[in-house]
Amino acid sequence: MTVREFCLPDVGEGLTEAEIIGWRIAVGDVITVNQPIVDIETAKAVVELPSPFAGVVTELLIGEGRVVEVGTPILAVEVSDREPVLIGYGVAEESGPRRRRRRGESDAGALAATKGITPRAKPPVRKLARDLGVDLASVPATGVHGDITAEDVRRYAAPPAVRRSGADAGPRLPRPAGGQRTAVRSVQRSMAQAMVRSVSTAPHVSTWVDVDVSATMRLIERLRVASAFAQSRVTPLTIAAAAVLHAIRRTPVVNASWIDLDDGEAAIETYPFVNLGFAVAGERGLTVPNVRDAGALSLAGLARAITDLTDRAREGRLSPADSLEGTMTITNIGVFGVDGGTPILNPGESVILATGRVVDRPWAVEGGLAVRPIMTLSLSFDHRVVDGAAGATFLADVANYLHNPPIPDASFDT
Repeated sequence: MTVREFCLPDVGEGLTEAEIIGWRIAVGDVITVNQPIVDIETAKAVVELPSPFAGVVTELLIGEGRVVEVGTPILAVEVSDREPVLIGYGVAEESGPRRRRRRGESDAGALAATKGITPRAKPPVRKLARDLGVDLASVPATGVHGDITAEDVRRYAAPPAVRRSGADAGPRLPRPAGGQRTAVRSVQRSMAQAMVRSVSTAPHVSTWVDVDVSATMRLIERLRVASAFAQSRVTPLTIAAAAVLHAIRRTPVVNASWIDLDDGEAAIETYPFVNLGFAVAGERGLTVPNVRDAGALSLAGLARAITDLTDRAREGRLSPADSLEGTMTITNIGVFGVDGGTPILNPGESVILATGRVVDRPWAVEGGLAVRPIMTLSLSFDHRVVDGAAGATFLADVANYLHNPPIPDASFDT
């Protein structure tokens, strides 16, 4: 009999760590190949892990609530013979002791050095690292494909005082006593890091407009009783998503990313598809799943996709892939009774639209006053990519669509 250790795998999206949410097994249990054994929470979703081999559980090496790096042993199982690791887990057996991470070194860098992985970087970046005496395995990568950029190297080589974030700069002020401290983990920590990275790299500009959505609200009532929408929740967000897709056709630059190149130059990459993200608040934090190639869907298909992703996000059933490669985002703050705000961009995206609550207000109509349902639209955009004219044009087109949405044909199968 042999005791084998099961190491925390990379679930397929290049993630470096996860939190142990709950064990489904106990010491002494007999387990089989592919039996679900533990729930983990990555930066994107809660994931169920199956066992890669059969045997008797001898030890749970990591307790619930712990955050561990990919490659860390989490379970010991006594097996009768060598069982193959499940295909796709990406787990490699390690020989010798685990390397301790150096102070100030990134999780990704420590993992690369531990496993002997060669960091992704182009020759000019490698030369820059050699010139500055920087170990590439220690440098956090921010490149689009996980590459280490020249700016990553320069940032890492900067003195510690320069590298510190604004929140950590300067002397620490005394905190009042008696507070309750809660650890920041997984989804919440990922969101916090992404927001800091976004506001510190992209110049945000925000603008907003109020729109009479009387026609949109009438359309929603008609769609809710249409057979094509029977499996969906039709809300103002549904029509706002359609409005965004419509407006992108006229102003495609909003569906783009600013790219820092390794030679110090920059480029704007405009996408021929729209992976439309939308923020969902769940018990474990905020997630932003996205509808892949949303522009290719009918209105009914768009409604079904949003409903499905929202339900899975709230239930913690999203896969990490559901929240990757978004090209722009909608956040519906109206569900909290809020009119508007200045949303922060998702890193790598150039536009985020906030939809406010629909509230009855006095409104000028044909020279007189009437009470109409009004929604506030708030748009934030990266001013490196989207100039003021493009941002205003895009927002106006979204507003015009919501004010006068096209009426689907009689079947509503659009």
